[in-house]
Amino acid sequence: MRLGIVGAGHVGGTLGRLFESQGHDVRFGVRDPGRESGGGLPHDRMGTVADVASFGDVIILATPWDATPDALRAAGPLTGKTVIDCTNPLLPDLSGLSIGTTTSAGEEVARLIPAARIVKCFNTLGYSNFAHPDFNGTKASMFYCGDDAGAKQIVAELGNQLGFDMIDAGPLSQSRWLEAMAMLWISMAYKYGGSPRSAFKLLR
Repeated sequence: MRLGIVGAGHVGGTLGRLFESQGHDVRFGVRDPGRESGGGLPHDRMGTVADVASFGDVIILATPWDATPDALRAAGPLTGKTVIDCTNPLLPDLSGLSIGTTTSAGEEVARLIPAARIVKCFNTLGYSNFAHPDFNGTKASMFYCGDDAGAKQIVAELGNQLGFDMIDAGPLSQSRWLEAMAMLWISMAYKYGGSPRSAFKLLR
């Protein structure tokens, strides 16, 4: 599968490397491919946001929230494409979310690119756990939500390839609570006695 990743930071770079190791063809879109280092990513895999938007069968949105509207404008309408929204609307000091309860980053992304199929995923725990989602023999749960069943199935398969226990959390409006879960994870991992090497698990 061709994966176009918008953003080459910790989340986008980590997911790109992992999916490439699974045999996917990965490209990274950044604002200025000629000047950005891309965190050590291969320069032959980097292009403009418009380049990777055209290239990818699936688009992974891994930008800081404040940069997301500009990135989507550069990407274009992404008509019919599955877009995995990994963003969280974090305040600059990580003290909370800038939006929530009545809308979410996932829903706002859908408003900006209404012709695309949006699935919220890979946002509820730190990127450092993506390569090792196994905790003493137990798979970490990765929650996802969206309004298109076909797009959700694609995302579930991608998450399964990385070794996650994939949990369908319902429609895209559930992004409001997945983004709140991300804030809980961040606060616990870095402020209230937890560890970045931590994850959520849904017990059945």
